[in-house]
Amino acid sequence: MGIRSAVFASRYDSATRRIEETELGRRRAALLAGLAGSVFDVGAGTGANLPHFPPSCTVTAVEPDPHMRRRLEEKVASGAPDAAVTVSAGSAEALPAADGTVDAVVFTLVLCTVPDQPAALAEARRALKPGGRLLFLEHIRGTGRHAKAQDLLRPLWSFGAQGCQINRDTPAAIAAAGFAADVQEQFVLEPAWLPVNPFVLGAAVKPG
Repeated sequence: MGIRSAVFASRYDSATRRIEETELGRRRAALLAGLAGSVFDVGAGTGANLPHFPPSCTVTAVEPDPHMRRRLEEKVASGAPDAAVTVSAGSAEALPAADGTVDAVVFTLVLCTVPDQPAALAEARRALKPGGRLLFLEHIRGTGRHAKAQDLLRPLWSFGAQGCQINRDTPAAIAAAGFAADVQEQFVLEPAWLPVNPFVLGAAVKPG
């Protein structure tokens, strides 16, 4: 597991560079624009969100995988973000935040991978202030034949992609966690048959 994790982390940025440049980077920027205050970037990976946080944020970048976290720390040290960023080895299910103290929790391409998605969403709800926002950019379960193919491919995909579950109905899980969710965009990456399609981008609010 350690060797696979190290290889995955070492190749992640190069493997995703094109799709970040053409599709995901501008969507990350739109999602994070206007944020202020205490922000938790959960499952921050190698730091794809870092260039898009405004300087009005104080960001805690939470990444449990040591190989991904090392690359994240290198980017923070290089001065890539405009915001003040602290890197944490916490997990989505145990955020280093007191109850009701966080202005925003960000999940980008991580709710597919967290071991316990309901627990991660419940933890985000615990940490957020009343009226605080949960922002998400995630790939989710498709429909029809695409969903059936995702179900069949899930075990193999999960093994090769560090636990990624391609068939999770994440918007439904966010609503079930007690958030008022707003899916602002649903889109597909070409080719449309890719198992990780479709994607959703949106925001959810913790009730006051």
